[in-house]
Amino acid sequence: MLRTITIGSSVYIQGTFLKEFEDGQIAVKVYEGTFVGRPVTPFKVRETTEA
Repeated sequence: MLRTITIGSSVYIQGTFLKEFEDGQIAVKVYEGTFVGRPVTPFKVRETTEA
């Protein structure tokens, strides 16, 4: 499963999910590298009633 993490304030990395740590961070694999960071929460678009 692909997951997106953030490292710092403006670096986003998307890779294959590896594992979740007790502090809430997750590890993802990209090619030969493994990165650990905070998961990005999905953005839900607000439904509108306007046509």
